[in-house]
Amino acid sequence: MNTLYDSESFAVVHMQPDAANAALLAPADPPRAPTLERHGFEIVDKRSGKEVYLDGSWAELFQQHISAWQLNTPTQEEVEDTLEQYAGLAQNPVLVH
Repeated sequence: MNTLYDSESFAVVHMQPDAANAALLAPADPPRAPTLERHGFEIVDKRSGKEVYLDGSWAELFQQHISAWQLNTPTQEEVEDTLEQYAGLAQNPVLVH
């Protein structure tokens, strides 16, 4: 899990598959059933207290935004405008546990 962005309005976290744990298995351990290892992004709209988790094609689309930002550094306003569009998908309230 890597925090990619954190402002007063938004937080973005990149969730990655736990490949490190697979490497820790001893050869004597019984094989596990295969799992689908996918990455995703959690976008938290701090203003509304809601979050959205992007995976699959949504995560790929968001990854394209990140790649474009790495080539052409955006302003904070441009980043926030993009996150605002995704925040429209947010339905889940953020719960602290």
